[in-house]
Amino acid sequence: MDTAGKFRTDPQTRPNALETDAEMKCPICKKPADPAYRPFCSRRCADVDLARWFREDYAIPVPLTEEDDDPSDPVGKDDQA
Repeated sequence: MDTAGKFRTDPQTRPNALETDAEMKCPICKKPADPAYRPFCSRRCADVDLARWFREDYAIPVPLTEEDDDPSDPVGKDDQA
């Protein structure tokens, strides 16, 4: 925040600004990103990433609860109606 209490939005004034379009690399193949497919370089890399999500290659970690560790319910039968 600046001295007026407002957030700075201009990348030139922020010390840790996100990469610009020219600097951004495709997360799949590391080529320069194309603004039409940002953050990817092509439709192919965007589709590769989408397929990885569909196959559940990516996962958002979730803390386990006691219910998750219950050995008497190995298939989650208690969760079914």
